[in-house]
Amino acid sequence: MRSIVRRFINAILLVAGLFGAGLLGVPPTAAQTYDPRHPVCIEIYTIDGRSIDCSFATIAQCAATASGQSAQCYANPMPRGADS
Repeated sequence: MRSIVRRFINAILLVAGLFGAGLLGVPPTAAQTYDPRHPVCIEIYTIDGRSIDCSFATIAQCAATASGQSAQCYANPMPRGADS
């Protein structure tokens, strides 16, 4: 009887440990990339990866920032009012 209880407790601990390890392996959710208050975004490419900044009012303003960088400007895919 004692060995059955011990096996049951060990099984519960194993399942709980695997569940906990699974939670630790889940990457955090990224914050919203696109700022809906601004209609133009820039995507800048670097050796370490890329970054997106949606803080521009016009394509010309974005293009001035992008000049000389490995970057591109585009219309914000999530502009204000798109969700309504």
